[in-house]
Amino acid sequence: MKPVLAFDWNGTLLDDASALLQTTNAILAHFGHATIDMATLREHCDVPLSILYRSLGMSQQEIAAVGRNGSAVFHDTYEPLAEKAALREGARRMLELAHREAALPIIVSNHIVAPLRAQLIRLGISDYIKDVLAFESRATQYKSMSKGERLRLYLQKNRLDPGCTFIIGDMPVEMDIARDLGLKSISITGGFVSDARLRAARPDYTITNYHELLPILQSHGFFQGES
Repeated sequence: MKPVLAFDWNGTLLDDASALLQTTNAILAHFGHATIDMATLREHCDVPLSILYRSLGMSQQEIAAVGRNGSAVFHDTYEPLAEKAALREGARRMLELAHREAALPIIVSNHIVAPLRAQLIRLGISDYIKDVLAFESRATQYKSMSKGERLRLYLQKNRLDPGCTFIIGDMPVEMDIARDLGLKSISITGGFVSDARLRAARPDYTITNYHELLPILQSHGFFQGES
């Protein structure tokens, strides 16, 4: 069986940590709070983002205001910044290899389907991604099915082997999903959380870029003809 490569999107395939930091700082400044640096973001970032805002000292009323109108204050700031973000190092080559090897690359994200697909087109990788599992709209973000449940149902529906499925992410949540579903977990540093928090999440493997992913897949018997 060919491997399933379940990639998170933000911070994992898309190098948008700076976009998230700028967006977070715009929100903090809007409510009169001090702005933060990248190290602070990576120490506190969590999903849903209301957890992040709370840890940075925002009140429940302020957090509720950010969440109104489908979190427009977040998305209207973030999306233009994300449109300038590139892929993480080695990601394009990894997706090209997966496509050539007839593997099954999918995206499992807490983002929203339409802007995510627009980014795939902008970056020229839409043909390399089999499916996008994400929230349907701003209105349903973090309110409908969790990404772990989406992935579980996807594997079940398509009769895919969890033992041949790798989840790649930049946050502890992906490592939790891997344990729940019996997947191999691969954390990538340099995303939305600190290296220490990723280590504490106990991934099976840790990479700093996608050049380091190929040897891991080969150690499991996949992509043997590649180098």
